[in-house]
Amino acid sequence: MSTSSLTRRTVLKAAALTPPVFAASSLAAPFVRGAFAAGKLSIGAWDHWVPGASQDLQKICQEWAAKEKVELTMDLITSVGDKDLLTLMSEGQARSGHDIMGLRLWYVGAQEKNFVPVDDIVNPLIQKYGETTKACEYLAKLDGKWMAVPTAYGSTSLPPCARIDLFKQHVGLDITKMYAPAGVASDKELQDKWTWEAFLTAAEKCQKAGFPFGVGLSTCTDAINMEGAVFASYGAQLVDEKGNVTVKSDATRQVLEWFQKFAKTMPESVFAYDNASNNKAFVSGQAALIFNPPSAYAVAKRDFPKIAEQTWHFPSPKGPKGRMDPTSYYYWGIWNFSKAIPAAKSLLAYISTREVQEKVVTASLGFDIPAFKSFADFKVWEEVEPPKGTVYHLPPRGDVIPHISGYPAPLKIGTQMFAQATIPKMVAQCTQQGKTVAQAIAFAESELEGFMRS
Repeated sequence: MSTSSLTRRTVLKAAALTPPVFAASSLAAPFVRGAFAAGKLSIGAWDHWVPGASQDLQKICQEWAAKEKVELTMDLITSVGDKDLLTLMSEGQARSGHDIMGLRLWYVGAQEKNFVPVDDIVNPLIQKYGETTKACEYLAKLDGKWMAVPTAYGSTSLPPCARIDLFKQHVGLDITKMYAPAGVASDKELQDKWTWEAFLTAAEKCQKAGFPFGVGLSTCTDAINMEGAVFASYGAQLVDEKGNVTVKSDATRQVLEWFQKFAKTMPESVFAYDNASNNKAFVSGQAALIFNPPSAYAVAKRDFPKIAEQTWHFPSPKGPKGRMDPTSYYYWGIWNFSKAIPAAKSLLAYISTREVQEKVVTASLGFDIPAFKSFADFKVWEEVEPPKGTVYHLPPRGDVIPHISGYPAPLKIGTQMFAQATIPKMVAQCTQQGKTVAQAIAFAESELEGFMRS
């Protein structure tokens, strides 16, 4: 299950509730400690699904607060029922609430007029640690300014998660050899052969063996993420970076034809999947492969250890335009109506350091992934077991490109494409609803043109 339960309703509501532009508060020199940072500060953060991860972050923040003589309140807000998103939207509308708010995925753009620019935090981090991923930048660097601070906390990737034994027995592929643990050389020849065509062959073999892949083709966010990555790896862009509708292309036809073949390898239930369905299929032993962060693995480790022992996470197959892994990012935003902006900036600068980010990732047992590529050497991904190294390839490595479904369209259009599940609707039309590839593309053209007018 992905970390978010993002829905089209909540995305559109967030955009609708974003109030008009207000001038940001005047700022004192950032990161000044002592008396300048003293006072009260409050944070609203997602209540992490990994037991103890949120409490570890609270401890880190309280240690900073004690040193800086700040009275810190940190509220953990569940994503069940989208309570974290509704809290964010209500605070933005009322211009009252926490000083710092945690933000999923698209919500930086939805609330950007209410946030303080944070270039003075992020740019020094980039100078010290190197570039963030393009996918991370796409969601939070708006009109040339960083409007929220990227964090490993709550960020994750959703690559393939598969059964080692079933792939060996029915596909004839050792996925632990193709993508080996730390300290062991991976088989580059096998990696080069790991394409979407090879993936399709593996899906067909597992279906015949009675262990079909559990990949949603519904409009849930897991499906949007996975299908968007496949489209991107084929070079099928619905809208380009300039806002031109480019869905009518040979690449789009090619990828839709691939999905027509892929859909036949899975049960009809995948068209009704929610974000928990693939997890259930995997931990019950029914599915040979899903696309997911390590949540299914964690449940299997707790309740079905024999399945956990045979679980391996590894990069997505490669398409004509590269190897794309679906990703989901989390950010910290500072409200521009906060009375504690200098203290907020000081805290965010502190918890964004490499040392603290490694503590955050370790607390999540490797579930979280950092935005900075140079942080991919944290030890936790080497050590999680059984089997040891199962999450080593969770953070994008090597030729893997982190991807956000909707990129590279202008953010407001990409948000609409994600919220309206445009790609899954196209796939469903030509795989389940009896329409042709051409008809599915025509539908998307019309929907995208409507986004341009809205």
